[in-house]
Amino acid sequence: MILLDRVTKSYGKNAKPALNRVSLHVEPKEFVIIVGTSGAGKSTLLKLLTREEKPTSGKIVVGGIDYDTLKDKHVPLLRRKIGVVFQDFKLLPQRTVFENVAFALEIAGMTNREIRNTVPKVIDLVGLKGKEKQFPHQLSGGERQRVAIARAVVRQPKILIADEPTGNLDPRHSWDIVRLLEKINRYGTTVLLTTHNVEIVNRLKRRVITIDHGKITSDQAQGSYKQ
Repeated sequence: MILLDRVTKSYGKNAKPALNRVSLHVEPKEFVIIVGTSGAGKSTLLKLLTREEKPTSGKIVVGGIDYDTLKDKHVPLLRRKIGVVFQDFKLLPQRTVFENVAFALEIAGMTNREIRNTVPKVIDLVGLKGKEKQFPHQLSGGERQRVAIARAVVRQPKILIADEPTGNLDPRHSWDIVRLLEKINRYGTTVLLTTHNVEIVNRLKRRVITIDHGKITSDQAQGSYKQ
């Protein structure tokens, strides 16, 4: 599903690499947690996976797509295979819950009928049935993150990247979001979760990859994390 082979990313000729010869293999339907301090290289890794950035060297293959031969005009098609959830939600404030989720389908060119049939199912999946007409400012932080997750998975991506999705949430809502990510994973979506939350990492007992100074320093099948 995801393959990185000796990937390096540098932002300047004499700069220290943000990622340095990183090799990584993630199987379909895996749930992988990526940890590391700020500046370790996690964000760079995610930007490479979504093709926001190109590697300086090395090979990246995602969902059978070799990034070496991927043309820029085909990047939007790649991103339909990858859903992304951010710490700060990135919702459209003037749109309702339904409209925020539907937006991802609108830009993909789906018909109004397809949107009307698809969006309610995903809103129900994330536990927001009955809140379709509410606006983001009327929701709690946990509910807004659920909307963001619904928008990310409404196109049924093969991969879901959750970048610090609990960073702005209290412990109870954080666990609600983590359980939702596990639920989505059980439906067959590969999940990559970045987090600084030690309790979440250690209680989940999932595969944990630690990045430090641009290198993978640990890859544990049922890992733990110490800051």
